[in-house]
Formats: sequence, C-alpha cells, structure tokens
Amino acid sequence: MRIRSNSLGRLRRAGKVALLCGLMVGVAGCNNLSRLKDVGRTPDLSPIENPIEAQDYQPVSLPMPAPEISNRNANSLWQTGSRTFFKDQRAARVGDILTVNIAINDQATVNNTTQRSRSNAEDADVSSLLGLEQQLSQRLPGTIDPTNLASFGSTSSSEGSGSVDRNETVDLTVAAIVTQILPNGNLVIRGRQEVRVNYEVRDLYISGVVRPEDITNANVIDHTQIAEARIAYGGRGDLSDVQRPRYGQQIYELVFPF
Repeated sequence: MRIRSNSLGRLRRAGKVALLCGLMVGVAGCNNLSRLKDVGRTPDLSPIENPIEAQDYQPVSLPMPAPEISNRNANSLWQTGSRTFFKDQRAARVGDILTVNIAINDQATVNNTTQRSRSNAEDADVSSLLGLEQQLSQRLPGTIDPTNLASFGSTSSSEGSGSVDRNETVDLTVAAIVTQILPNGNLVIRGRQEVRVNYEVRDLYISGVVRPEDITNANVIDHTQIAEARIAYGGRGDLSDVQRPRYGQQIYELVFPF
C-alpha cells in the first residue's frame, strides 16, 4: 500500500507539471494563432477610444491645497488669468488638446569597484573537565590532545567591479487630451500616437499632470514640466518580433535555476 501511494503521488505531481506546461504552451499557441492573420499584411492600428474607458485609466488623486475664492471684476470685460482679450486659446477643459514636446537627452556613467577580504582563526583547549579529558584519551589514544582540543580557521575574499555607460536620446512631439481637472486647477493629460511604416508600428504614449500656467500661448508644453510623467516609446511588428527572444527561451531563463 505504501509503494502504491508513493506511485500515485508521483503520478499526481507529474500530471500537475504536465498540465502547467500544457497551459503555458496553449497560451503561447493561442497568441501565435491570433497573429497568423497578420501574415502577409500590415498590422492593424488600434481604434480611437475614449481615454476614460481604457482598461489602464485611473483617476488621479493628489493632496489639494485649500480652495481659493476668485475675485470678480465688476463692469470689466477682462478675465483674470486670461492671456488674450477675448479668449484664452490654451487647453483648459476636459477634452481640450495640447501639444507636448518630448526632448530627452540623458547620459549616465557609473563605475564601481569593491574589494573585501577576511581571515578568522579560533583555538580551544580543555585541560581539565571533571576528568573527562582522561577518558577521551583512553578511548581514543594518540588522537586527543586536551591542550589543543579544537582549532578552526577560515579565509574569505571577494572582488567585484561594475560600470554603466548609458546614452539615450528621444526627440518627439505628440498631442495629448485633457482627461481630468483636479480641484486646484491642474490638468491631467493623456496622449497616444501610432505610426505604421511598412510592417512595423511605432507606439508613443504619454500621461501626467500639468499646470495651466506652464502651457505656452501656442498651447505647447515641454515634457520637463509634466509632473508624474509616464512616457513610453516602443513598437510591434516583424522587427520587434525578431529583436525579442522566443517565448520558450524566456520561460527557460525564468525557470532554469543555474
């Protein structure tokens, strides 16, 4: 009965592993089957959708200052905060569009070197312990020395070095939509742009919080003036598939422990 239970346990574990592998292969296979429709044709562009209804959309909640009371100017055609006499052309309401200039030129160089060494030594002797040391000598003649009962020693050393040399340049322009107005007047923006060249689609995504005062008269703002900015630039298509490792290799690198 014990042998049979062990065999059943092994079979159950093997079945679970086979089921997990089958699910992983099935998911990858479904993904590949869904992409077979793009063979010989250009990838489809994403439809225009309401940003608020997107799955990854979340309203922004930040600490707000105390509300300010606006002063009204009686018998005046001029609006406080307006940059034009008749109307401010800058984005100010939900659904308005503004232009975002993205000019990223980051450089970073880091060099680190670490050296570490340690040497330890421990000696112990028991010259008198209720006469037990004599019994040890009798039981193990010629092998026990009470004056040098134990001796330990260890030596360890480590040396490491690392360097980082990074240079990134991104120069783009994208239009964003105001999706939310915070209680202090700041605007939450979100924009996405897709460009298809032959069989490759380039995606540009940006979101964040801006101050109306930072928007220029031309309705343009720089990415450096966007708080909580999230900028993503990537692609999908034949070239991206070639540059990305196959799913089997990715799973192997995650699971293999050595």
